[in-house]
Parts: sequence; structure tokens; C-alpha cells
Amino acid sequence: MPSEHQKKRAAKKKEAAKAKGGKKIDTDSSSKNAAAAAAEQTANGVNGINGIAKEKLAANTENLTYEEELCLRLEEEARLAAEARACTGVLGIHPMARDIKIDNFSVTFYGSELLQDTKLELSVGNRYGLIGVNGCGKSTLLAVLGNREVPIQEHIDIYYLDREVPASEKTALQAVMEADEERILLEKLAEELALREDEESQDYLMQVYERLDDLGADTAESRASHLLSGLQFTSEMQQKKCKDFSGGWRMRVALARALFIRPHLLLLDEPTNHLDLEACVWLEEELKTYSTILVLISHSQDFLNGVCNNILHFDQRKLKSYGGNYDTFMKTKMELDENQMKQYQWEQDQIAHMKNYIARFGHGSAKLARQAQSKEKTLAKMVAGGLTEKVARECSVSFCFYSCGEIPPPVIMVENVSFRYNEQTPYIYKNLDFGMDLDTRLALVGPNGAGKSTLLKLIYGDLIPSEGMVRRHNHLKLARYHQHLHELLEMDMSPLDYMLAKFPDFKDRDGMRKVIGRYGITGK
Repeated sequence: MPSEHQKKRAAKKKEAAKAKGGKKIDTDSSSKNAAAAAAEQTANGVNGINGIAKEKLAANTENLTYEEELCLRLEEEARLAAEARACTGVLGIHPMARDIKIDNFSVTFYGSELLQDTKLELSVGNRYGLIGVNGCGKSTLLAVLGNREVPIQEHIDIYYLDREVPASEKTALQAVMEADEERILLEKLAEELALREDEESQDYLMQVYERLDDLGADTAESRASHLLSGLQFTSEMQQKKCKDFSGGWRMRVALARALFIRPHLLLLDEPTNHLDLEACVWLEEELKTYSTILVLISHSQDFLNGVCNNILHFDQRKLKSYGGNYDTFMKTKMELDENQMKQYQWEQDQIAHMKNYIARFGHGSAKLARQAQSKEKTLAKMVAGGLTEKVARECSVSFCFYSCGEIPPPVIMVENVSFRYNEQTPYIYKNLDFGMDLDTRLALVGPNGAGKSTLLKLIYGDLIPSEGMVRRHNHLKLARYHQHLHELLEMDMSPLDYMLAKFPDFKDRDGMRKVIGRYGITGK
């Protein structure tokens, strides 16, 4: 129950909102157009593909870094992908409700059906883990919701986070504080709710006022600093430019930005990518208390268990909701699959028995013929009523690493290597001395920004040591899996053409199809 002080404060705010609303009616049309334009601009900023898309499109491209230009290209690809999607759905809940319900929900992408006539229900207070096989359309579903390509109540603000912030000239603190664009939408909503007299609207108005208090400009910087501190940013790091951070640290900035906004619907696409263990633990603790609606994609079972209290299973072009965390989902699904398989087997046995009886006695004596006809009618009713489907098993991918031949040691020698990027920066590594042979299996661990990727680049040959040298065997072939796939792949080429271009000596096109088919890449 709110205190007397809170009731008086809410009454004053309500009167002020009504007065403001009354004045708004008397303004001229140009003021209305300006307000509408401002509201539309704000909505675009909050509900874009990610929280930074609009500011990047307005930036001067001549002063952008390589990664900022890359982000612009990715946003252009996201725009083209949005144009290739066709979405249908019906809002199945009251326009002022805080929950989300979409009926008859279908999504097609380049003509391929990802969702077909399913239902999506998201309730306030629930944290949903969206799971499914790779390529089923999980990220596409989040993009559809983030872009409002299906009917979602206008008063529900959405933030879709799918990658780190770009490497810009802004400081980490500035990048987080710029996400404070929600206030205009909330003030407009408060004006609408203040004119309603029903109890539900008044309760919602109280929550909107509390949210506006939370977004106060006087506390914005301290709140942003607190979030960054929780993600292990020191005071000095908060004043560093985003371009000076590694990808993992910029993902933390993006997460702090999303948590700073705390939207009604928060969409996270694999937020733990490139985060070290300590940051994952902090994010898990932060998200498990998220008060409105959270939908996230993650391949970490521990993370799903710690954060989610509901699981959305993306399976056979349908969305199936399960209560509980990932372990509870697996237990429930295993029991349901077992029961479904038993029912399927029973039905198949009955069908086989009846068909055999009909075939044997359908043309026999009158009594047996009548019994055969009765079983035929029973069989027809079973088929017309719908038979239980066989449980579909998800395909598994097995990796096969062929022998790469023999090379006498040493294969790689790192001799007294020290490295720093320029004379003004400190050394990242000093006096490294180690070697690797064919039987070496090495795990490189450490916090974000420690220089793990830098060491790999030194071994690979992309960077030259400041001191010392890296010796590689003359017959050594190196392959590197980069954390930023978009910097490696040719987006305009098919997987088959890309592999043939990378391995020109491999002339058998059908043979290459078999190679990439082993990893789940089909011909569809």
C-alpha cells in the first residue's frame, strides 16, 4: 500500500498532467506536429534494431572508425533482412495491458516459414529463455519483436540488444547515459493515463510516475556509473573512449546501456558472448531480479538455469512454453516425449491389427465381414480425429578432425616476446617464452582486455612483436577461428561458394557439399 506522502505526490502529479494535457489541446497545429515528430523520433530511438542504430545513421561517415562503418553495414543488412521478412499476428489482449499476447503469429523469411500460426504470450515478471536448434529463427523472432513487426501495445517500450556498442569516440559513461530517451514516451503515457478514471489506469499511472522518478536526470550519471562498476569498470575506464576497449568490454557497455534503460520488454541475443566468467556471474545476478519482461537467447545451460523462470521452445515452427528453468524444461520435455512415443506406438499397433483383420476377414462370412466393416469405421474415426505424431529427434553434429600429418618439433616457438601497440601504451606481454608441438592442447584464459586475442594474433602473424620473435615451422599451416565472424565471411556468397573460394584446389563441388553438410548446413 502506498503511503500518504506517495498518495499526495501522485495526486499533485496527476493534476499537473491534467493541466498539461488541457494546455496541449489549445496549442496550434504546428506545436502538435512538432510534438508528434519528437515522440516518433524517440520511439524510433528506443525501439530500433538496437539502441544505437539511429545515432550511427546520423553520424558523419568520414570520421567513423572501421568498426563503426562495419556496424553501419550490419545495420543495413538488418534492414534488408527486415524487408525480406513477412510477419502476421493479431493482438490478443487489451491495448493498455502490460502483458503481451500475439495470436495467429506467423513469420516467413525469404519465403521460408519459420513460425506458422502459433501463439506468443509474455507476462510481466517472467524471464523467458528462448531455445531451439541453430537456424530455426530465434534471432529473427527477437528482431521481429524489436522492430514491432507484429502488433504490440504502443506504451510498451522495447530494447533489443544483439551485439556490442561500436568503437566510437564516446566514453563508456557517455554511451550508457545516452540511452535515457524513454522519458518522453513515459510523459506522454502519463498524460493519457491521467485523463482516465478507472482504478487499473490509476495504478498504472503510479508505476509510470515511479519510473519517471527513476529516470531523473540528477541521478542518471550515478546510476550509469554504478552499473559500469558492477561490470568491473574502474573510474578511469569509465572515461576511456569506446574505441579503446576490446569487444568483450564493449559488450559490457551495451549491457550496462540496456540495464540503464530497464525497458518493459528487454530482448537479449546471447548476451554472454565474449564475457569472462566474472562478468557472466554479475549479469546473471542482475537479470534474475528483472521485474518486467525479459526474453533472452543463450546456449549456456547454467545461465538459463540461473536467470529464467520460463522456457520458450522453438520447435517445428511452433512456440511451446514451459514453466521453470532449463533443467525443469528438459525433465518435463523428456516425460512428455516418452508419453507421446508410447501413445504413438499404441496407435500404430492398433492400426496394424485392424488393417490385418480387415484384410483377412473383409470378404469372409457375413458375421466376420460385419466385424471387419466395424473395425474399418473405427480406423477411419481414428485417422479423422488425428493421430499422434512420432517424436522428432533433433539431429546432432559430430566434428571429425582428420590427421594433418607429422611435423618434427618445434612447431611454434615464442622466444622472449614482448609486445605493446605503440610507444605511449604499456606492455601487454613481456618476455614470453614457450613452445607448442603437434600434441599441444592449450586453453588461453583470462579477463576481457588482458590480451588473449592479441597473443593469438602474434602467434598467427597478424602482429609483429615489439621485442623477441615468434618462430613457425616452414611446413606449418595455421587456421584461426575469429570471434567476429562478420570480419571473416563474405556475406554475399553462399556457404558452398565461400568454401570453394577458400579452397581453390578442391574442385569437386558435390564433394564440398558433403563436407559442409556434415555441420548441419543443408541444401535448403
